[in-house]
This record gives sequence, structure tokens and C-alpha cells, in this order.
Amino acid sequence: MDPFAQSVDLPPYRAILAVDAKDFTAQPGIAHQPISSSILELVGDAFTRTDLGTEWASPEFLGPTGDGFAIGLPPRILPYLAYPFGRVLQERLAQHNRSVRGDQARIRLRVSLNVGPLPADPGDPHWTGNGTARNDTHRLLDSKPVKAILAAASDRVTHVACIFSDRVFQDVVAAGYSELHPDRCIEVPATVDGKNFAQRAWLYIPEISGNLFGVSPPGPAPDPAPAEKARKKPTPAVEGPRVKRNWGQVATTMESPTQHIDGGR
Repeated sequence: MDPFAQSVDLPPYRAILAVDAKDFTAQPGIAHQPISSSILELVGDAFTRTDLGTEWASPEFLGPTGDGFAIGLPPRILPYLAYPFGRVLQERLAQHNRSVRGDQARIRLRVSLNVGPLPADPGDPHWTGNGTARNDTHRLLDSKPVKAILAAASDRVTHVACIFSDRVFQDVVAAGYSELHPDRCIEVPATVDGKNFAQRAWLYIPEISGNLFGVSPPGPAPDPAPAEKARKKPTPAVEGPRVKRNWGQVATTMESPTQHIDGGR
């Protein structure tokens, strides 16, 4: 179809959730299929435990990617995908990873959540659901902040890192439709190396490991005005984590410098 040739109906808005396994390609080829199957099973369990089993069983589209997948869902369930789905998935992965023995791989997932108009045919879910909104969902999944935060976190504690599009954050989280409080999310500039992609997005980490308190996602906050600097009193050697929602920075003032992360696998 030639764009701009004529006006056409806008496809229905759909919730798009995508997941991707950290360090999947580092695993031996023989392990890829079992890991892919485990990801589908574990995410499906999380849907069921979030009372979204019906939606999981009849997706509007579902596209496996080897190390993850993207799924199209009705937008009315976005509040539950924001919370408690991420927390439930974290708990399910923690349970799974505790049972891992020997050289078996732990499964840690990045999760992106977006919404937008997409054509889809639930009767043929594996070949539909393509469009800009889905592409952007995958870009969010591959963006520097969510990769970096999961790479910096403890692999024994933090098993899930979520990134929400700004549209999802504003319409669902900030608007109060989800149980997730906006102050539990961190604003970040989502960019992808080698791609023409840059969007405002929001990180949510269901289970923060202690080493993340000294980490700030990319995107430095501006320097305070000179007068404000002069008014500031010296801070203690250690203080609690600060979350600056406007600039997407999490930091802890310590005797050693704050660590900044620019990317991770």
C-alpha cells in the first residue's frame, strides 16, 4: 500500500509486550532451543499467576525471536502488565534460577511494554502484528539503559528489568490506572547503537539488588545554578538512594564516585 495515497482506517491500538534473554547468544547452540522453550513457559506462568491466562492463551499476535518474543494483547490489560506482571515474572524467574545446577544457564529477562496501532489477525497470530509500534517495542528492548541496568545488577537477585514507552507510562502509570507508583520508575533516554532511534522511556526494576544503588543510567542531569550550589550544605559520607524522575538518574552519594553505565549485554 502506498503511504499518503489515500486515507484508510487506523488499526486498533494494541498492547505490545516483548521479552529478550540476557546473554542468550553466549550459550552453546545446543542450549538455545531449551532456553527458548523455558522462556515461553516461564512468561506464560507469570501471565497465569497475574490472572491474565486467558489473554496469554489467545494473543492478537505472537512472534518468537529465538531469545524471546513479542506478543500483542488488548490495551485494557496494560495496567496489569505494568504491575504486578513484572514482579510476578521476577518471582517466577528467581524460583527457576534457584533450581539451576552446574553449567545450566540462569534466565534473566529484559521486558519492554508499548502501545500503538497495529494490524493483527488472531486467527493467524504468527504472521501479523507488524508496524512501527512493534518495531519501537523491540528498540526499547535493545536500548542502552535497560541492557546496562540488567548487566550491572546482581545475577542472583535481579532477574527482570522492565522498560516502558513514554506513552505507556503517561497513559497507564502516571494516570493512576496501575498499582505501580510513578516514583518507582526512572526516566531514561532510550537509544540503540547503530539505529536511528531515540525516545524518552521509563525503567522499572521489580527487585533491586544493592549494587544498583551506586549506578545511574545514561543521561546526566544539568548542573545546578551557581546560587543553588552555594546554598548546598556538605552531604554525609553515605546517604540513601536518590531518584530524579525528570532526568532518569539513580545515585548514591558515597566516598567513591558514583558509577555511570553506558551499556551492557
